[in-house]
Amino acid sequence: MSAFSRRALLGAASAGFAASLLPGLSARAAAPFQNTLPPAWHRFRIGEFEATIVSDGTLPLGKPEPAFPASPPEEIRALLTGNFLDPGAATLEQNALILNTGKQLILFDTGMGESMGAASKMFGPTTGRLLANMRAAGIQPEQIDLVILTHAHCDHCWALVDAEGKRNFPNAQVAISETDLKFWTDSGNKKGPEFMTSFIDGATKNLGAYRDRMIMVKDGQPVVPGIVALSTPGHTFGHMCYAITSGGTTVVNTGDLAHHQILLLRKPLWEFSFDSDPKLSAQSRARMLDRLAKDEHLILSYHFPWPGLGHVKREGEGYGWYPAPTNVTAL
Repeated sequence: MSAFSRRALLGAASAGFAASLLPGLSARAAAPFQNTLPPAWHRFRIGEFEATIVSDGTLPLGKPEPAFPASPPEEIRALLTGNFLDPGAATLEQNALILNTGKQLILFDTGMGESMGAASKMFGPTTGRLLANMRAAGIQPEQIDLVILTHAHCDHCWALVDAEGKRNFPNAQVAISETDLKFWTDSGNKKGPEFMTSFIDGATKNLGAYRDRMIMVKDGQPVVPGIVALSTPGHTFGHMCYAITSGGTTVVNTGDLAHHQILLLRKPLWEFSFDSDPKLSAQSRARMLDRLAKDEHLILSYHFPWPGLGHVKREGEGYGWYPAPTNVTAL
């Protein structure tokens, strides 16, 4: 068929569609764009426990090279483009876990919050949505009995209080490693990278509001029945993962063991700019990823693509990330 014939056919089809409209009716513009997202929460079971993941929103890092300063830029770009990701912008999720054990309602990490004013938006306007998403999932902040922190960075503890310093979780205790509590509330550690000052001021404000209701977690010890702390130092000196076990099922909440599902799994020894001790962090990551791959436990990663659930598998010098089908784990 010639180009002219194709054009004629298309024109005739268009004319036929217009003629098919009912008398007195005309084609209307499409419905307006909504430009909003639904509340982000996902519910599933861990044995006898009910688990709900709620989002604190996306956390954009911008260009990935500054976040991985010791890594070859060409390798960063190749890994991202090879996995259909934008090489010019790295975006992380923030997946907070709420666990109902039947006896307690436990929140792991709090997201960025609004306690530090403009500093709370250092990564842009898309963070700080945990409380709204909790409520959308039918969970009220005052119902939380215990907040367990993987570590005391801004995107994990700055929503313990509001802008006025009032506790967002008025009935909760807070569990954290003693190492992180001491380090991130010590003004003498305001040195090194520029972000350290705001990180320490924010941790001091948020953790200080709960100083009379703290639980110190220890490596290999239960925080409460069914939840065991696993020391993985380096990202912060007191960073913890948590193994959650019920009814013969174990899920490991890995916190910030690895921030990116491609860059830090394919290259687990790469260093990340927000690590307190990048080399120690890489060693902890390699050790724990090896254990997780061998045990084949489901893991929840705070910063991996929503909702952060999946498995890791040894592949070459690194690991592959295999997201869990959400319909398999749903109630």
